[in-house]
Amino acid sequence: MNEQQRHRTMADEKQDIQTVDANVHRSDSVTAMDKVLVNAKAATEKEQNMSLWQGLKLYPKAVGWSVLISTCIVMEGYDKCLLSNFYGFPKFKEKYGDLQPDGTYELSAAWQSGLSNGAGVGEILGLFINGWASEKFGYRYTVMTCLTLIIAWTAIFFTAQNTTHLLVAEILCGIPWGVFQTLTITYASEVCPIALRGYLTTYVNFCWGLGQVIGIGVIKSMLGRDDEWSYRIPYALQWMWPVPLLVGIYMAPESPWWLVRKGRIGDAKQALLRLTSLNKETDFNADETVAMMAHTTALEEKITHGASYLDCFRGTDLRRTEIVCMAWAIQNLSGNSFSGYSSYFLQQAGLDPATAYDFALGQYGINMAGVFGAWFLMSQFNLGRRTLYLGGLCGLFCMLMIMGFLGLIPESNRQQGALATGAIMIVWAMFYQLTVGTVCYSLVAELSTRRLQIKTIVLGRNLYNIVSIICSVLTPYMLNPTMWNWQNFAGFFWGGSCFLCIIYTYFRLPEPKGRSFAELDLLFEKKVPARKFATTNVDVFHEANHVEDTETFHKYEEKVGAERGV
Repeated sequence: MNEQQRHRTMADEKQDIQTVDANVHRSDSVTAMDKVLVNAKAATEKEQNMSLWQGLKLYPKAVGWSVLISTCIVMEGYDKCLLSNFYGFPKFKEKYGDLQPDGTYELSAAWQSGLSNGAGVGEILGLFINGWASEKFGYRYTVMTCLTLIIAWTAIFFTAQNTTHLLVAEILCGIPWGVFQTLTITYASEVCPIALRGYLTTYVNFCWGLGQVIGIGVIKSMLGRDDEWSYRIPYALQWMWPVPLLVGIYMAPESPWWLVRKGRIGDAKQALLRLTSLNKETDFNADETVAMMAHTTALEEKITHGASYLDCFRGTDLRRTEIVCMAWAIQNLSGNSFSGYSSYFLQQAGLDPATAYDFALGQYGINMAGVFGAWFLMSQFNLGRRTLYLGGLCGLFCMLMIMGFLGLIPESNRQQGALATGAIMIVWAMFYQLTVGTVCYSLVAELSTRRLQIKTIVLGRNLYNIVSIICSVLTPYMLNPTMWNWQNFAGFFWGGSCFLCIIYTYFRLPEPKGRSFAELDLLFEKKVPARKFATTNVDVFHEANHVEDTETFHKYEEKVGAERGV
């Protein structure tokens, strides 16, 4: 054998060895891929067949931790209620308002808009910060940092001497409130199974209502005081929330989905075990559930372009971002900002302050009860999110038009008209909380991808805040007696806006009920029309199983190999 043949033989042997190694590696990858698919499919089937009661027995700890973190929203609901209802509060107007020719005090429409929008500006900043911070540092540490800031910045509310001080406090406190607005929803959607997802995400809306009820109750109890403590005590009570929440959230487990996205497969399994009660459900397998999370994350890594804000506007994520943004914005466009000024509006319509606050308290109480009503409709009548959302908008449209026509009542019957208006506003609140106000939280949590969820929800909530700012500028001018003084006729304006929302919802909003996150990913990838989401069948393990080249799969494969001692 000559030298050239010997070199060729050695090269062939080397290539054969490389080929064998590659085949072995490919075989190992296929084996690991098969394991991921088998486990992920088993976990998905168990989740989709899980009843509500089974979910509660298996995930009681997840329910508790989700409820705890969602309670952060109570603080924002409380302060927002204070501000909007302070506009009709006599001692507050005397301190921060301007003397009118008739001897009364009134905050100008400009300052009402400025104060209401101050929190919105801070929330926009906080939301964008949350989109980066929570994904980098985790949900727990982000919430704990924000609670610490709330403790410090509440002091500005308590010591405010003029409207400028109040504005600064609203902007600064708006930053952590913006974080709470979206992080609580994301955490709730990631720590619970499909059977509980709709309930725990919509519980966030109950926390809004709870904060509002506490706020209006505190204000009403202060009506009899004739000193500055009548409005300083309500602000001081904001300090009662952060410390116990800090202690509880410090002990809470991190989201297992977030840990999987970070490649911390072992930590994700431990977090999942802390969220479940294994003795309640013998067929639960944490490894299978983690495999489902890894498969879904790998699938999204393959489908989506990246995980930045810009990626929310690329490919199929553009459609998902649009729907999430509009689902949020419709809350304001359907007349919610109008109802937020209920006590002030009813006073302008002819009621005395005490009676106006009684109506407002009833409205906020319905806000809380409406959440449980929505749960009843979802569980007992098996109604989907899209059905409730669309039907609710139709009901809101009717109520707003009735409210507008009540403005035609003669001045001689103004008192009766005001009482009728108050009753209609309570009915409106019932329709809103049974449907749009509650279901929106479930929709925005389910319709975005896991990789881009926090950023998509941030963009949606920021559009909500931008629309809220616009509405907060318009509404005081509509209701203020020194400006447009529309009174009931504002119902026609918001009724027209609500009708446009009905048209959008019918053609663009899909039905996510009962779907796994991976199934929703594939439905959007296949560009299924919104009205056909509920009836289209997809098999994510047959149609989209080539995820072995993704970073998430490699990290999962390394973890499985390490556990086997490979």
